[in-house]
Amino acid sequence: MDSKTIFSKIYLLFLYVSIVQAQPTVFDITKFGAVADGKADTSQAILSAWKEACAATGSSKILIPTGTFLSGVVSVAGPCKGGIEIEVQGTLQAPPDLQGEGWFNFDHVDEFTISGKGTFDGQGESAWKANNCAKDPKCKPMPMNFRFNFIKKGLVRDVTSLNSKNFHVNVLGCEDFTFQSFIITAPETSINTDGIHIGRSKGVNIIDTKIGTGDDCISIGDGTQNLKVSKVTCGPGHGISIGSLGRYENEEPVSGITVTGCTLTNTMNGVRIKSWPAQFGGSASDIHFEDITMENVSNPILIDQNYCPYGQCNDKGPSKVKISGVSIKNIKGTSASALSVKLDCSSGFPCENVELADIDLAYSGAEGPAKSECTNVKPTITGKLNPAGCQ
Repeated sequence: MDSKTIFSKIYLLFLYVSIVQAQPTVFDITKFGAVADGKADTSQAILSAWKEACAATGSSKILIPTGTFLSGVVSVAGPCKGGIEIEVQGTLQAPPDLQGEGWFNFDHVDEFTISGKGTFDGQGESAWKANNCAKDPKCKPMPMNFRFNFIKKGLVRDVTSLNSKNFHVNVLGCEDFTFQSFIITAPETSINTDGIHIGRSKGVNIIDTKIGTGDDCISIGDGTQNLKVSKVTCGPGHGISIGSLGRYENEEPVSGITVTGCTLTNTMNGVRIKSWPAQFGGSASDIHFEDITMENVSNPILIDQNYCPYGQCNDKGPSKVKISGVSIKNIKGTSASALSVKLDCSSGFPCENVELADIDLAYSGAEGPAKSECTNVKPTITGKLNPAGCQ
């Protein structure tokens, strides 16, 4: 055997070993006692699989195979020795009477992925009927389908979040986290079922995602920085919202928000920034809404600095949240209300550096001609503005 042949065989052996080592170690939850009968609680099996996967060196995969698995609360935390992927092929169901703040809770995990064509079904109908948290601050919390806390390099891809009892997803303190080809589904009548809520996180991306729910499709809380939302379809729901801001003390600034190439259909709002009057300070800046299609949207473009749901405001003074550096460009489609553009800024902290460009929103209802209103702001207007106004 000549040296060239020996070298070739050594190279092929090295390549084979490298490929084998690169494959993740798989932890199938059925090997830990999970039964796909939709009756037995599989949460302990998932927790056991996570414990072994987290302790394993190299990458690991926790497999939820086809079938229907009932699961109670799953709360897991890192750090782990390697990256972990949860691949969901089947359906995970929450008990209808599940209590707590979160159903699947992930804390302090790096290089974490949830993937597959499976479904997380929160079975939220009974919870929506009992949910009065918007009016009663002492209400019992309803569990969200997912809570991601302090995750670095996270990815949620292809799975479905169905009928969450509360928010579908809450993202807190995360960095470099992407949602891609993610599906969120709940009826328009479901209470407080925000699709994805982000707070105090940096570098979150929401891409090619479909959201239909009973509240904001995407809600952006304080401390959110460098968020990119692209090619998201929203409807039903309350639109894509920054805020509400200014309700609590010591809120962190919101900055670097870009929403592009999205479509909103039959939603209560389109793109919105909202803050409470007369409460606490804060800021929202460097915000860009561009290339967005509205289809029968009730409030397509809205800045609301007098946001006060259910009459919860005691003091009617101006909002203390400063909004600046906002561009709203190339927004087209149809409005379900005559007031298609409303920029209602704070009299105490007027909006600054707001740009409207190429807005074309048609309205054909019975409320009279379409109109726009601007209060405590003097936007720069370029290109077409339909409806006209806001000068």
